[in-house]
Amino acid sequence: MSIDVDLDSATDAKSISHAALMTHRHIALLTDGYSTPFLAKTAISMLRYRTSDIAAVIDRKESGKTAQELFGTGGDVPIVGNLFGANEIDVKKIDALYIGIAPPGGRLPHEWRPVIQEAIQRKIDIVSGLHDFLTDDKVYLQLAKESGSRLIDVRRNSFKETAVRHLFRKGNVRVHAVGNDCSIGKMVASLEIQMGLVAAGHDAKFLATGQTGIMISGEGVPIDCVVADFVNGAAEKLVVENERHDFLLIEGQGSISHPAYSAVTLGLLHGCAPDGLIFCYEAGRKQVKGFDNIDIPPMKDQMRACDLNANLRHPCKIIGIAVNTRLMNNEEALAEVARAEKIYGLPACDVYRTGAAKLVQACIELREELLSK
Repeated sequence: MSIDVDLDSATDAKSISHAALMTHRHIALLTDGYSTPFLAKTAISMLRYRTSDIAAVIDRKESGKTAQELFGTGGDVPIVGNLFGANEIDVKKIDALYIGIAPPGGRLPHEWRPVIQEAIQRKIDIVSGLHDFLTDDKVYLQLAKESGSRLIDVRRNSFKETAVRHLFRKGNVRVHAVGNDCSIGKMVASLEIQMGLVAAGHDAKFLATGQTGIMISGEGVPIDCVVADFVNGAAEKLVVENERHDFLLIEGQGSISHPAYSAVTLGLLHGCAPDGLIFCYEAGRKQVKGFDNIDIPPMKDQMRACDLNANLRHPCKIIGIAVNTRLMNNEEALAEVARAEKIYGLPACDVYRTGAAKLVQACIELREELLSK
């Protein structure tokens, strides 16, 4: 059976990623009926950070548009209604179909089954980061066995290690993105800072802890699908395996106050034991994602909680703020960034609108401070 997950042995997400994800060069993203910033964040980030590898996005209602028109990124990548009946792309070159959504609960839409089944029959790899595993579906497995298609569940892992040894190399700096809610740009902030450090001549590595980050970088740990007792150990192992780099930018998950995901947030925070935190928030968001009846606690309280909990494990401080101003015009966005700097006394920016230079510099200054000690 040609699948990337051996259900009878310990195959983790990292080996899966290295084996397949970065070999895909003609990807179709499936977002049909779910093409909103709230739901299609995986597709949007793939379009932004792996643009050259994306051949098309599938959404019947939006067919005929470009990715730029629909999502604000991705350039001329076409939106098609039916991958196998489209004239805009060469279907024969498609080597993978990526599930491009990250809905609350991580469920795979049932209405997508015909599209997925046809792709498998055409020997196209299927990549999913949802909690509904492709490799738990007997029909998909049988079709993959017959066609040679690979079914890749980014979140599937068998990590079982509780050891937290605090064995970190001196000299490297761990910077972790935290925030006031889910889906506010923690991954984007980490990626943009990492790219900014590399552009400035520094040795920096982005460490993915979620499905989208893993799909973009080709490695990482799906931390929200690790058994609770092993979350801290998985995060520490990811850091130790990459400690040769001078800067580690560790993607965050959830929020310390989220009613559903706070456990993952805290486990990741303690496991990676950061030296510095980048606090992320979306301007204007009032309610918790997935819980419209629950208000997000005051940002000062959340920042204080993150700082306190981080320091219970390892000396740490908040070094900057990443503001998501996607719902604002340019004038409003610049005013919001300036307001954040004034209130919190920290460098702030919207990494999309204004670049990550201030946060890059904050990381450099943190390393210089730590090395001087």
